Amino acid sequence: QVRLVESGGGLVQAGGSMTRSCAVSGRMFSSSVLAWFLQSPGKERDFVAAISWSSGSTYYKDSVKGRFTISRDNAKNTVYLQMNSLKPEDTAVYYCAAMTADGIYYSDYDKWSLYDFWGQGTQVTVSS
Repeated sequence: QVRLVESGGGLVQAGGSMTRSCAVSGRMFSSSVLAWFLQSPGKERDFVAAISWSSGSTYYKDSVKGRFTISRDNAKNTVYLQMNSLKPEDTAVYYCAAMTADGIYYSDYDKWSLYDFWGQGTQVTVSS
């Protein structure tokens, strides 16, 4: 069992920055993948970024490349999402998620249904 506890989030002005943290407890495997998703009202959860727990390889949604950075600190069992140059359209509830990616190709890391464990979700609001 994996538990994910998020921190950070809140209100920020357009063009500003914010860092989200996700504390991970429980057993992680070499094939574990951690990711961030967002969800806007009335919409499905949308992929933002993912990172391999073992290798640190990263994967991003096209619209956040160059603005967002996902990273992990294995010693602290924490995954981060650094968000820069925020836009009002980035406003959403952001979720941390984890899965064991055995047999799952990296191109499928954007599929929320494959993730087994989820954080509580935290609102990020970007004002214009």
